[in-house]
Amino acid sequence: MSSTGLNKVAEITILFWIMKIIATTLGETLGDFIAQTLGLGYTVGIAITLAFFAIVLAIQLNAKKYVPLYFWLVIIATTTLGTEISDFMDRSLGLGYIWGSLVLFSLLILTLVGWYAKFKNLAVYPIIQRSKECFFWAAVLLSNSLGTAFGDYLSDAIGLSYLRGALVTAAIIGMVMLLHYFSKINQVLLFWVAFVFTRPFGATFGDFLTKPLASGGLDLGTLQASVVSVILICILIVVSHKRNKNVTV
Repeated sequence: MSSTGLNKVAEITILFWIMKIIATTLGETLGDFIAQTLGLGYTVGIAITLAFFAIVLAIQLNAKKYVPLYFWLVIIATTTLGTEISDFMDRSLGLGYIWGSLVLFSLLILTLVGWYAKFKNLAVYPIIQRSKECFFWAAVLLSNSLGTAFGDYLSDAIGLSYLRGALVTAAIIGMVMLLHYFSKINQVLLFWVAFVFTRPFGATFGDFLTKPLASGGLDLGTLQASVVSVILICILIVVSHKRNKNVTV
């Protein structure tokens, strides 16, 4: 008997990773639009994105089964909130990218340790229990915040251009893919490594789209880049809904 009807999260496929990257790009450009373009600052940005995250997470947790729209709205919320959290820690609190990343990494490890202690595994599909789903979303939020900090570290601290930063993280993701297919390394470990590094890839690519030409970007603007990302993710959510309806329960 299939557990698809009770499962609450997306299956890990190529479509999942494509949507994750687009969602992270949207999270970066939308987060910057709120905090920088609108001039609201990181504290107000966190308040706005945290409220959005709380609303869509409540909808997701109360759903009886996996609904692509709900799931991806929470992913988008975590990427946007993650942008604000990382920037607030690095810039407003003055922790810097290294210390900010260490704090987020430590919190992520503690979350995964707690997850494993309770369920004796870190499998991300399927997820049926609400308590396990809460661990999943906590890990997702921390992963996206950590990935944002790493992406900013590549461009601001190391001095890589936004395009080169995106290429570096793309290369890491490519290595993880090779290890997935051609090694015996634990697949759950590889998932979380890939999940973390898709965030800085989306972040640096988002910066590449929006930052001024003088800074190595395309100067498309945060609003325009966000609109394009929203259109793309909406199309793929529709595709996900159609695919989900064709799954036999």
